[in-house]
Amino acid sequence: MSEGFAADPAGTVRRITSLLERVGLDPGDVLRVDGEGGLSYASGLPEDDVRALLRGEPPAGGLGGDADQVEERHRRAVDRIVFLRRTRLRTAPDGQRRAYSLAEIATAAGTSAQWLDKMIKTGKAPNLDHAAGIAAFFGESIEFLVAEPAVALDRVLHRIYQDLLERTVERQDADIERLTRPAAAAAAGADLGVVSYAARALVDVPDDTAQPIIALIESIARRSREERARESRPGGHG
Repeated sequence: MSEGFAADPAGTVRRITSLLERVGLDPGDVLRVDGEGGLSYASGLPEDDVRALLRGEPPAGGLGGDADQVEERHRRAVDRIVFLRRTRLRTAPDGQRRAYSLAEIATAAGTSAQWLDKMIKTGKAPNLDHAAGIAAFFGESIEFLVAEPAVALDRVLHRIYQDLLERTVERQDADIERLTRPAAAAAAGADLGVVSYAARALVDVPDDTAQPIIALIESIARRSREERARESRPGGHG
């Protein structure tokens, strides 16, 4: 996300939901909060904070006040380092999944296990170089540690939205290619091609504008197909 972007997780969820039906995915799977790969796991936020943000509410637990902003940023970074250690587990030789040791993490960050232990206990965040090293050890960027909650969640949601958008375009391209084949066009009718073309043309239009247009075209196409089906039946003209 670009600097100055106004994070709106609830709004992004609405955009995601509008695409889910087009690609045939279950919202419960795509927008799952808990578990490995869920929104909490991907954003580094507690599950309750994620659910609050999805409802359009601020997460609980902020320190508040201008004087506490530095302290809050430090605590946020430390909390997410602890979160990464708790959720990004390694597979031990015996097949069990265990947390990385402080020594393993500290080595990757260029510091000591003693310093890392003190950081966690005191809530004093590391400098940017050490923080970046810790984040990279777990396969994340420094933004994972420092982003404000709404931004952290919206970053994840925007990745989901972009993936769905790409799937939608691919599906529409496949539909158009299929419908432009002579045999398919004859079987499906030209109106289906119009629906697919309209959906593709409107893919970058805001959903609250595009959806009613697509729904109207689909309704017209459906009535057209039903009318042709009636006419093709014996006695259909009478």
